[in-house]
Amino acid sequence: MASRVSESIILRTYPFAEADLIVSFFTRDQGKLRGVARRARRPKSSFGAGLERLSVVQMHYYQRENRELVTLDSCDLIRSQFALQSSYETAVGLDYIAELAEELLPPHEPNDRFFRLLIAVLDFLSLRRDSHSIWAAVLYTSLWAVRLSGFLPPLRVNPDSLAIAQEMFEKPIGQLSPRAWTRQTASDLRQFLHRTIEEQIEKRLLTVPLLESL
Repeated sequence: MASRVSESIILRTYPFAEADLIVSFFTRDQGKLRGVARRARRPKSSFGAGLERLSVVQMHYYQRENRELVTLDSCDLIRSQFALQSSYETAVGLDYIAELAEELLPPHEPNDRFFRLLIAVLDFLSLRRDSHSIWAAVLYTSLWAVRLSGFLPPLRVNPDSLAIAQEMFEKPIGQLSPRAWTRQTASDLRQFLHRTIEEQIEKRLLTVPLLESL
């Protein structure tokens, strides 16, 4: 049984048995993995807040051959997204970003560019804690996620939205042109991207209705 330590981003957790959790996490070197965190739901768990959605951690785990689930031993918290939870819009946006990665990333396939994309977006949101920044983060992540996953078709949107998309492919998220990121600004591109993503994963993302209602 091989022991590993990987820089990871937590994507989702599921209750399992009486006190355990199934954890989906995205590692820089091994891609997306799922594992069992024993006793993680108990008050004095050694995992602490390290299994919260989009937490960046050093994950310690054991991997057996021919086993789908790894065994999580512990994690060292590098960065929590707790400070971003005070904004409801940002919290919903983070749910969407985590769900997007969970649905689009194939298991056991390293994708360093996707990993760096998520880190860059989290850095951006930690520096700009306002309600408008989440729209830029959602659009930027959506465009790059479908592009890095290999199935972004030609963008058939109006010229203004196309100019926004082209800028997002040319600049880091922190260097985008200042603009009022509102629901109206995001509407055209967001609807197109959601349709594209839905066609690929054959299901509706759970957080899309919440984003559309904001």
